[in-house]
Amino acid sequence: MKIILEKAGKKFYREWIFRNLDLELSSVNSLAILGPNGSGKSTLLQLISGCMIPTEGTVLYREDEINIEGEEIFSRVSFAAPYLELIEEFTLNEIVDFHFHFKKKINGLSANEVVEIIGLEQAKKKIFKYFSSGMKQRVKLGLALLSDSKIVLLDEPCSNLDEGGIKWYRNLIERYSQNKITVVCSNNQTEEYEFCNRQLNLMDWKT
Repeated sequence: MKIILEKAGKKFYREWIFRNLDLELSSVNSLAILGPNGSGKSTLLQLISGCMIPTEGTVLYREDEINIEGEEIFSRVSFAAPYLELIEEFTLNEIVDFHFHFKKKINGLSANEVVEIIGLEQAKKKIFKYFSSGMKQRVKLGLALLSDSKIVLLDEPCSNLDEGGIKWYRNLIERYSQNKITVVCSNNQTEEYEFCNRQLNLMDWKT
């Protein structure tokens, strides 16, 4: 699997968020997108995900040298971010079942095993809206990394996690991000991205 950005740029109104960005990622790559708050990291992540189109340039997806277009890319992408909304009225069990109605579980995991790996077995019948912010973040990260996806996109993954949660996240990355294109947005919180083998500072791509 490859993602190729060629002279990609994104503009909102008259302001260029980034411009002339050339980037190629494959399954051996884990990329950290760095920059201060408001620098456009989340915008670039959405561009990579296929949820947003560039103002200029192109974003290409290739698998076995064949271009992938349109809705086909979404089945290959998993995404986690603090602002990602899940169904608040569902229990954790229901959220897991609903998510994996659309995605395959990695390594043939069962729903119970997913909940166990997330570390919230005691809350599997609890309504999601009553979860703490840290518990919600665990669920979002768990769903993304335990999906059998070729591309994993994480926006500030350690947001709302305590020390134990950060250790859990790092273990999850080590075990389940192999052979995937993994992209992490961070405002320089090293625990989030120190495993990445490439870095891109978005401030270098301003006009």
